[in-house]
Amino acid sequence: MQSTLPAVDSTPWYAQRWPWLLMLGPALVVVAGSYTTYLAYTRQDAMVVDDYYKQGKAINQDLRRDRAASAMQLGFDAAYDAKAGLLRGQLTSFGRPSTLPLRISMAHSTQPEKDLSLAVVPDADGRFAVAMAPLERARWGVTVEGAGREWRLAADWRWPAQQSVAIHADKAGAP
Repeated sequence: MQSTLPAVDSTPWYAQRWPWLLMLGPALVVVAGSYTTYLAYTRQDAMVVDDYYKQGKAINQDLRRDRAASAMQLGFDAAYDAKAGLLRGQLTSFGRPSTLPLRISMAHSTQPEKDLSLAVVPDADGRFAVAMAPLERARWGVTVEGAGREWRLAADWRWPAQQSVAIHADKAGAP
């Protein structure tokens, strides 16, 4: 009786693909974990606030400014012209052009060093055009305030997905 044994593969383990394929998953997890650890230690967390209680108390002041904007029925419309590097827009009050001096603050959603602050004085038609650094693709928090910070309009703007931003005071919130 002749016994037939199955043929034994004599190639070493490292020459076959299955061990490498099985090791690929854990190796990718180690690389991704190392990169995440690097990011956590080298980037500042912009969401952490030192004095959260003081900022919480300031919310009531912001609400008063929002109500003042509602009482004036303020509206702000603006668009960024990337070719000219200009932010153009108009401020209205009670549906008519307003010449109130204003300050436009644009806060980058994740990188505070890219925040912008612009002082603007609209012309007689309530229109303005102000030179601005190139605007990065991001979600921007736009806050428009009076020069003396007596009123405030605020909204989010996803540029360039939204070509313009329109902020109008809530008439229902007027006192």
